Amino acid sequence: MNIATQIESFRNEGLRFNNIPSGELVCHSPSNIALVKYWGKIDAQIPCNPSVSFTLNNAISKTKLNYQPSESGKFELEFLFENQRNPKFEEKIMKFFQSISEVFPFINQLKFSFESENTFPHSAGIASSASGMSAIAMILCELEKQHFGTLQEKEEYLQKASFIARLGSGSACRSVYPELASWGEIKGYDNTSNLYATQMNAEVDNVFATYHDDILIVDKKEKSVSSRAGHDLMNGNPYAEPRFQQGKENVVKIIDIMKAGDLDAFNSIVESEALTLHAMMMTSNPYFLLMRPNTVKIIEKIFAYRNDTKLPVCFTLDAGPNIHLLYPDSIKMEIKTFIEAELRPLTYENTIIEDHVGQGSKII
Repeated sequence: MNIATQIESFRNEGLRFNNIPSGELVCHSPSNIALVKYWGKIDAQIPCNPSVSFTLNNAISKTKLNYQPSESGKFELEFLFENQRNPKFEEKIMKFFQSISEVFPFINQLKFSFESENTFPHSAGIASSASGMSAIAMILCELEKQHFGTLQEKEEYLQKASFIARLGSGSACRSVYPELASWGEIKGYDNTSNLYATQMNAEVDNVFATYHDDILIVDKKEKSVSSRAGHDLMNGNPYAEPRFQQGKENVVKIIDIMKAGDLDAFNSIVESEALTLHAMMMTSNPYFLLMRPNTVKIIEKIFAYRNDTKLPVCFTLDAGPNIHLLYPDSIKMEIKTFIEAELRPLTYENTIIEDHVGQGSKII
């Protein structure tokens, strides 16, 4: 299914202004951390296997839009990231807006001035595109809701925002939802889709709503290979097809495990998924390595600590060197002591982002 076919179901020629407004909107949208990863896409932003993620709370993009009538008769756009003009991202947003102009025809009537900043390092393995693109998708849906009276039902609003966010960045579709979200068709779950994410927290034990994610920053540099390029390298990877099948099976397994509240089995799947993701990077052609020496040292310390204490703490990784330390709130005091004694000295300039499961994107 190509992009044009996907967009057809959301096309609405009635979304055009008679009197073009001016105004301001602000959205705070979080990153998310995948528990079961997707790595590899079919054309038109379709994942090769489903994924499931925790929505975060503190690692967010704060995005403000000032909009006014366009003087040129077509949409105009300026994008500032952390007070700097960002031509690369501006070009990406321009192409994105062109691709969705049939979904939001009012785009061509407006001049958009975006200002955005992150509470976390950009392009270092925390999903900055997820938070950034989900914020923009939410803002466009809020423009529609406020000025055309549509999208009054929350589920309809979030589903459209998720669909739009996905066209900009695949993992962004999960960030609009609270707590736990899946993306991709999952066997046995008829409400799941390749076109937008699905909220999943009602399916699982309440302990997972209490989870912390302390992000241990090992390296703040921009990663050497972008996620988009990494996805493309799955084409021709000799281990790609077995990995896609494993991902499909692991999504079903982890949902069942989370329903049962089995934290040991949860830890096993999550850590295996993290290491498999990086194994796919190391077996690509060309191959690449995003872990750093201190990434491995931290992982080894987590293994040793869990073996000694039997506490249900685990790690995961995104496409970068930084460790996400996951654990339930019931053991936070013990884990904080462990972090300060063993892990913080291995981070870049003692940098840790303390985060937890959050409530998704919000219009402020």
